[in-house]
Amino acid sequence: MNILLTGANGFLGRYLLASLVTAGHNVIPAVRRPAETDRLLPAPASIAVDFNRDTQPEDWVPRLAGIDVVINCSGILQGRLGQSIQAIHADAPKALFTACKIVGIKRVIQISAISAEAGAGTAYAETKRDADDYLATTDLDWVILRPSLVYGEGAYGGTALFRAFAALPFVLPLIGRGEQVFQPIHIDDVSATILALLADPSIRHKVIDPVGAETLTLRQILIDLRRWLGYAPARIVEVPLILIKITAKIGDIVGGPVNTTALRQLAFGNVGDSAAFIKSTGIQPRRWHAALLARPSQAQDRWHARMYFLRPLLRWALAIMWLVSGIVGVVQPAKITIPLMAGFGLSGVAAQSAVWMTCVGDIAIGIALLSRWKQSWVCVIQLAFVAAYTIGLSLTQPALWLDLFGPILKNVPIMAAILVLAAVEPDR
Repeated sequence: MNILLTGANGFLGRYLLASLVTAGHNVIPAVRRPAETDRLLPAPASIAVDFNRDTQPEDWVPRLAGIDVVINCSGILQGRLGQSIQAIHADAPKALFTACKIVGIKRVIQISAISAEAGAGTAYAETKRDADDYLATTDLDWVILRPSLVYGEGAYGGTALFRAFAALPFVLPLIGRGEQVFQPIHIDDVSATILALLADPSIRHKVIDPVGAETLTLRQILIDLRRWLGYAPARIVEVPLILIKITAKIGDIVGGPVNTTALRQLAFGNVGDSAAFIKSTGIQPRRWHAALLARPSQAQDRWHARMYFLRPLLRWALAIMWLVSGIVGVVQPAKITIPLMAGFGLSGVAAQSAVWMTCVGDIAIGIALLSRWKQSWVCVIQLAFVAAYTIGLSLTQPALWLDLFGPILKNVPIMAAILVLAAVEPDR
């Protein structure tokens, strides 16, 4: 079949792309960054779309030529600058579904979430449910899948956060008492479900909740993940909900997986009827402990889990260094800063201008780090600035290399830290 797959660059989308291609389907990934998915395909086939902007049926009609099935698994947890959750979850999918009606595509599979209910009280749930409800009113051969917590060999979002909690040294923190419930389902079972739907067109006009065979609390999931990662048992600490809510509010501002949307969705619950799932699809989901046992953790899993909280800490540390450096340079009196430029043959207005330019550059780098703007380029710019400072000071004040406080020598570990951030910063 010729399948248009949206969200193919995401955690779930990449697994689906691999499963569909392996099963012999011709997949057209519809993504914001086509080059990324084209690297995963035997031949380039991806098309560029933007769910923030492609909110009219006419945006989608030309892209559906020759398509037999549309699978939509695009989504974000919470809107942010440049990312409209209303557009991504509701407006663009509804436009896509309408375009399917216009061109005569019948089969549409919508990947939603088991917590996409009005009672969750989040924009995430409301917008997901908006698209689900609209699709259910059409005469398309639709199926809406609402999986619980999806886990696999990789980790992103909630699964990555849980691994990070499980890998913390000395303690195992819980959100409240850790009684939030899930029915984790393996990514391979979700992929198998979609392949089953493609093979059996009689499964139509159904809302199906792909869920695992067991209902587990967050407490049990974290204990199991810590054991799976190979770490010794740790003291369990029940973090009061008021502290979690404060952290979530901060997360709303600075970004990250701990935010009010995640907290509310977590509290709402992520469980369904596994018997109904099996009956609808014929898929027998693997059990949580059996899946963990079948795929032992590796060093890379432990690196990722331990780096999860260290990565933003490193980014913030570098950002603060650049910001403070720039601000201090700006507020320093000219009688201190201008003499520093003498070694470069600068004096007077030229020297002061050079100082201000470097300070503005430092502040701009700090802001770019905090906003995560063009992450790879910002790392290159940082290296260039540090290298320039190091070379300049080495030529004009070489004695600083032997200074007790190592003002130049410290640039070596700073450059190493920048390289580490460049290696681990990309999320996908």
